Amino acid sequence: MQESSSSSAAAGGTASKKQADLQAQYNSYKSTLQQLAQKIGELESEGDEHKLVLETLRPLPGSRKCFRMIGGVLVERTVAEVIPALETNAKGVESVLQQLVKEYKKTEEDMNKWQTKNKVQVVQGP
Repeated sequence: MQESSSSSAAAGGTASKKQADLQAQYNSYKSTLQQLAQKIGELESEGDEHKLVLETLRPLPGSRKCFRMIGGVLVERTVAEVIPALETNAKGVESVLQQLVKEYKKTEEDMNKWQTKNKVQVVQGP
């Protein structure tokens, strides 16, 4: 009789360990998705700033002086020098943003497949 109770205790320990592993994996997925969403938000904001500055500078004469922050240092340039650099930066931000959105969608798909495979159901607390 003692053997059957110890084997059921071992089975209970294995089940709780599996549940803890599933919880840890779920938390990892959620954390990754949250970090990606935060970075996507930051890049969208940065892209909007680039767009706003470009819209402001385009109608100005190319010889007009303007100031640009480069690595924490304010440097004097002309509008004609700044616009191409801003356009390049805006394209780079947009490219990285697209990559992060793809990565977010892929991670979300992986999480959904993992939930289906492991029959994980999310229970919302009160």
